[in-house]
Amino acid sequence: MNTLSFKTISANDKTVKHDWYIVDAENKTVGRLATKLATILRGKNKPYFTPHVDCGDYIIVINASKVKFTGKKWTEKEYVSHTGYPGGQRFITPKELAQKKPEFIIEYAVKGMLPKNNLSRQIIKKLFVYPDAEHPHKAQNPKPLI
Repeated sequence: MNTLSFKTISANDKTVKHDWYIVDAENKTVGRLATKLATILRGKNKPYFTPHVDCGDYIIVINASKVKFTGKKWTEKEYVSHTGYPGGQRFITPKELAQKKPEFIIEYAVKGMLPKNNLSRQIIKKLFVYPDAEHPHKAQNPKPLI
């Protein structure tokens, strides 16, 4: 009998190769950019993707202060945080947040698209977001992604 014999490859920490990519976020829509980043951080673009292993690559995002939202999200969207004290709920719009900490907008969007478990806490550490074009990762020779 002629049959094909394919083995299912299960990746582990020793077999996974992590690459470095750089993304220019200038004039990119936040949600569409975040979905691409989350996919690559998780490693779902690789043929040997394994759900319980960190298969993803490192990503450097530059010009995070120049991202854009569609519609009226700059003024109407709200990020919610809590201080831990009674009545300590705080709200901030993306317009205000872009002045204080612009890299948080992309970090928060990507983090929300990852699974909520210990592996995602390890994965999110491979995302480096910078508000302008300067970054300290030139030695890793990142390849342009988008």
